[in-house]
Amino acid sequence: MDPGYWLDRWARNEISFHQREANSHLTYFWHELGLPSDASVFVPLAGKSRDMLWLRSHGHPVLGVELSNLAVEAFFREAGLLATNTRQGVFERSEAQGLVVLNGDFFALRAEDITGVRAIYDRGALVAFSATERPRYVAQMADLLPAGSKTLLIVVEYDQSQVDGPPFAVSEAEVRQLYGATHDIRVLHEEDVLTSSLKFRAASMPWILEKVYLLTRLS
Repeated sequence: MDPGYWLDRWARNEISFHQREANSHLTYFWHELGLPSDASVFVPLAGKSRDMLWLRSHGHPVLGVELSNLAVEAFFREAGLLATNTRQGVFERSEAQGLVVLNGDFFALRAEDITGVRAIYDRGALVAFSATERPRYVAQMADLLPAGSKTLLIVVEYDQSQVDGPPFAVSEAEVRQLYGATHDIRVLHEEDVLTSSLKFRAASMPWILEKVYLLTRLS
């Protein structure tokens, strides 16, 4: 993933990936993780996702990491929250009312930066990486996460020879290849979301699937 690409997207406000409301798969399937309401949740490549607010409203302390300072500032501003800003190692740490966002490079994270995390919500992180970059992302997550931690993973599948990402296509076979050695994998849901995707309709794509997985970190 080219950091400059994403920083430019935020600078130009080209953020079609941002959803104005909490993701429907999150709100419907989160209970499948079976977490206590006070379990801490990690959101990689968080952007200014309102999903973090939904998680916090359900009792979870939330920790996000985001490369763009514009996204971090917008998240707290649009939520009507005044964040306290401090340094945490190489990161700028913004915090308010149980919400923490670390501004910096995901790959600079250490296990101690996410101590206490019990679950991960990944709607836009894995699909932001190209096929050659995804193994590095998954390896980093495996190094960070404790045994027993749960991940709600949302990806898309489509014919990438017709339209390129991001979001990049991630097949079930690849999910199992990437996570099979470190996680138990359960498919929760899949649906064709072509009607709600302007980018893929404009390219005359016949279909695009959204797929929801529950991943459990093995010991």
